Amino acid sequence: MSTAPHSNRRRFLQGSLAGAATFAVSPRLWAQAPGANGDIRLGIIGIGEKANGRGSNHLKEFGAKKGCRVVGVCDADSAVLDIVKGSLRDPAVQYYQDYRKLLENKDIDAVVIATPNHTHTLISIAALQAGKHVYVEKPVSHNLWEGRKLVEHAAKHPHLIVQHGMQRRSDHAWEEIMAYVKTGALGKPVVSRGLCYKLRDTIGKVGAPVAPPATVDYNLWSGTRPELPVHRKRFHYDWHWQWEYGNGDIGNQGPHQLDVARWLIGDPQACPENVLSIGGRFGYD
Repeated sequence: MSTAPHSNRRRFLQGSLAGAATFAVSPRLWAQAPGANGDIRLGIIGIGEKANGRGSNHLKEFGAKKGCRVVGVCDADSAVLDIVKGSLRDPAVQYYQDYRKLLENKDIDAVVIATPNHTHTLISIAALQAGKHVYVEKPVSHNLWEGRKLVEHAAKHPHLIVQHGMQRRSDHAWEEIMAYVKTGALGKPVVSRGLCYKLRDTIGKVGAPVAPPATVDYNLWSGTRPELPVHRKRFHYDWHWQWEYGNGDIGNQGPHQLDVARWLIGDPQACPENVLSIGGRFGYD
């Protein structure tokens, strides 16, 4: 675990959130952000466990897409960066453990943020302040207050685009399904149900606190949150089950199912009058 001081980190991030925050959703993905050769130059922030998380998917997909180039990769875990370096073997890509250093790179036009939930808004605002377009993974914020600050901040930067990542909206199969529903062949939908079944490893706490991985800058990873003892087995995933960092499965898997449910109803502004959620810990701590 890094012991390098970050004395101004929390003050900087808290100051970013306290001020009026920039959120502009657009179907255009950074259409106004060409690099010197016409390509959009991207920085990917947050790669994931063993370089196999959501950020790694973005790295592969954007890396293969014409019109953009990945020129910066950031993760708070230096071991993850080493894996990516060995995989990409691209001397044109720069690597960062501190996302603030990546944001200082003037050659980066836009960033893709796939860090733990509690830093989505923080890094998005910092990126906007650095003049970068933003694609931020779901959920866009860890709580409503942070989300509203990001919206406020985005409004102050109309020349920058902030896009919220919703995977189903980029899936042509789902587009075809929704187009078929709109034909009226199934009648008018009046009830929409979102659900997901999948196996999960145990999310229970370990018996005693364990140290964060030695390769993780835990101070930086924690953001504005306190550096709490680690009580879960999978450091790079089990943060989902701690309120300080995650939102449980309602904020992890829920956005996908709830988005599709609202999409199917057909009104982009539709909000439910009644909500029923069934679940529990079922013996897990």
